[in-house]
Amino acid sequence: MIDHISLGVRDIARTRRFYDAALAPLGYRCLSPGETSLGYGRDGVALWFGATDHPVPADERSGLHVCFSAADRKAVDTFHKAALKSGGRDNGKPGLRADYGENYYAAFVVDPDGYRIEAYCGKPA
Repeated sequence: MIDHISLGVRDIARTRRFYDAALAPLGYRCLSPGETSLGYGRDGVALWFGATDHPVPADERSGLHVCFSAADRKAVDTFHKAALKSGGRDNGKPGLRADYGENYYAAFVVDPDGYRIEAYCGKPA
């Protein structure tokens, strides 16, 4: 249904450092690096970042977040650790979310621009 999503950021170099580290455990990488934009994905770009002086203000109360699929629970754990180490803030430690589903294992972080991101695996342990 959705081909890609684009988010504006103030500092493209900082964004690259963060997302290179946070998304590597999930198998995503920067497929389109540039001075003013970045494109991340596995086989094709699904998430774009563009440098702008006026990004949409991140609001944790808005409910907006981007969820990335993970191959297994270890990848979710590694995503969370890498994201925090590269400038993200914890927004939900790795673990089961029984209220979302029996095998819903996820971790939540806030990136350096204030955007909320999640890594999720629905496979049983």
